[in-house]
Amino acid sequence: MSRAGKITRRGFMVAGLVVAGGVGFVAWKASETPDNPLTGIAGQATLNPWLMIGPDGPTIIVPRAEMGQGVQGTLAALVAEELDVDFASVRVIHGPPAKAYYLGGAAIGGSLSMRHYESAEKMAKYGAMLDWLPKILSLQFTGGSTSTVDAFHKMRLAGATAREALKEAAAKRYSVKASVLKTENGEVIIPDGTRIPYAELAEEAAALPTPKVELRAPDTWKILGTSQMRPDMPSKLDGSATFGVDVRLEGMKFASLRRNPHLGGEMISVDTAPAFEISGVDEVILLPDGVAVVARNSWAAMQGANALAPEWGASTIPATQDEIFGAIEAAFEGKVNSTLRDDGDLDVLAPEGAKVIEAEYRVPYLAHSTMEPMNATALVEGERLRIWGGFQGPLLAARNAAKAIGFEPENATAEVTFLGGGFGRRAESDFAEYAARVAAHMPGTPVQLLWSREEDMTHDAYRPGAIAKAWGWVKDGQAGAFDMKVAAQSVTGQAVKRLAGISMGGPDKSLSEGIWDQPYGIKNYRVEAYKAALDVPVGFWRSVGNSYGGFFHESFIDELAHGAGVDPMAFRLDLVRGEHAPSAAVLQAVAQMSDWDGARAANRALGVALTHSFGTAVAQVIEVEEVEGGAVRIVKAWIACDPGIALDPRNIEGQMISGLIYGLSAAVSGEITFADGAVDQQNFPDYDALRMHNAPAVEVRILQHGGEIGGIGEPGTPPAAPALANALFALSGKRVRELPLRKQFEFL
Repeated sequence: MSRAGKITRRGFMVAGLVVAGGVGFVAWKASETPDNPLTGIAGQATLNPWLMIGPDGPTIIVPRAEMGQGVQGTLAALVAEELDVDFASVRVIHGPPAKAYYLGGAAIGGSLSMRHYESAEKMAKYGAMLDWLPKILSLQFTGGSTSTVDAFHKMRLAGATAREALKEAAAKRYSVKASVLKTENGEVIIPDGTRIPYAELAEEAAALPTPKVELRAPDTWKILGTSQMRPDMPSKLDGSATFGVDVRLEGMKFASLRRNPHLGGEMISVDTAPAFEISGVDEVILLPDGVAVVARNSWAAMQGANALAPEWGASTIPATQDEIFGAIEAAFEGKVNSTLRDDGDLDVLAPEGAKVIEAEYRVPYLAHSTMEPMNATALVEGERLRIWGGFQGPLLAARNAAKAIGFEPENATAEVTFLGGGFGRRAESDFAEYAARVAAHMPGTPVQLLWSREEDMTHDAYRPGAIAKAWGWVKDGQAGAFDMKVAAQSVTGQAVKRLAGISMGGPDKSLSEGIWDQPYGIKNYRVEAYKAALDVPVGFWRSVGNSYGGFFHESFIDELAHGAGVDPMAFRLDLVRGEHAPSAAVLQAVAQMSDWDGARAANRALGVALTHSFGTAVAQVIEVEEVEGGAVRIVKAWIACDPGIALDPRNIEGQMISGLIYGLSAAVSGEITFADGAVDQQNFPDYDALRMHNAPAVEVRILQHGGEIGGIGEPGTPPAAPALANALFALSGKRVRELPLRKQFEFL
């Protein structure tokens, strides 16, 4: 059974540092108020770390990375709502790397080993008590679908305190009580009708103590709950947006990287002469596991790198695909890492007359395949390092880049651009570290290090491969038992070691998330997780363990339903209805949307899946069709979700569709394989995704039960693969237990 208050590895990289620092240090840091990073900006009055007001109006600072998920608009709207301004009038910028923007306790609650669907309020409460954990590490981070959860209170509070401070300033100026003043459209209104623009009061307001305020009730919202124009879109549409690859500095050089493709291996030797035969190449820099070629333009740098033929050392990981999955399989013979759900009694035999069902599932390693390959620009000046790029964790990137070249962390700064896709890949700092290493060889010269698609694909921090073994029984149309064991590498253990230098032990929630924490009322329900001892580089991938846990769980639930002879939708509803009403509601909604019980042509079929992740229940139905020649077309998808509170419906819809397509792409064709310790896949022809012509039409419905707010960026991914696999079974009678699906079906 889950234990309240237990913090999982993914939940934070801080336990070791806290112990090392001592209780007194923790108490001091927990009470310390981080400095406002916006002080001293000419022409701007800084009311708090999230808001400046100048002659041109308010500027809202969003401290989370914009990687296409629309976070700038949603977070800015939180401030604008309480500030009483027209959303179209505000300017939105990314916040600088700063301690003030640490990811707060509200987001930590989701890392506790408790079933979110039944303990959301308790998790939020415990999270608030643990606010000091990321605070002492200055953990400014975008990921885990935490941005809106973290900002929901604090950024509304930023707008509300600023509004009341502006009223106090006006009250002092006009010798009236602040309680008689009103605000509207960026102005304070005096009882006689006089309207004072915020800009005229901002300096006085900024000098006042922070007032105590009450946040406005949702039924009074004017901006939140409605769809707004995304602030990042105009520059992306006209081409003026700055992504990492767009950074241009005076005197800048460009570099391309060649690393040992045999993962973990060193570079033994290299003849650098062929690189200098390429026009424009200036330098070749030797690195422990490869080489960087520096040139006057990126094309020359890439051509120079490709001209080299280094002698590579052997890989440190198992050589073949079979050996790697053999190591995952072997984990089942070792010690259980966690048993986060153990309800009823799974050690008794199935009763007489029950139908026993057993299954084994496998999923492959996956790459992130962001549209913008990894890149960063670095400049070393004396003992100072500056880096530019798309960072999900800018403070971590700056710190680790500094460490890579022997600099003190406080001497490194990072500037965050737009991200051309993140999905967890840009939570890593390797691309910043390599850029810093190259720049350290060329002090005073800014260098942009651009990874080729091949380097990006073959040196990722992959979503781990995983195996699940399931056993259960059904009787009289009911599920009597669900017993699942899952084995995989620990993403959090490895990523935390890389990013924070902490070796973590104990139960790892992410190994079995999407399985143990699902809202199904099965009397006998056990989930065990085993950690595979492998050094294949793995990292956070969109929805993390839920990405495979959802496939395992919902595939086996479907098998139980068919084994019981019960309609898969009705089977799920019967199990979920008494356990979690919002999850049952999304199932009912998606059934209605898809006309689940309606008649269909013989060559069409539906599949359903439900996954509760990141505090949001998502149900999906996918329709498939067998076309002439036997190929399968994914016709349509219906999604119903409930994030508790919908702040921007259009943005939620976009993220649900994005998560679905990302999940379907992986389900159909995503696979990273290994030979000689090297990745086989090199580019998109080897690692394809759904295209416009074979992606389904999608319909989204958003429900709101009004509880704790849930995440949006990731919950659309986990149900996609099982919904598609279940639809294929309904169409063909062929049960797929291994991804990718293209191995057993031909897709249009």
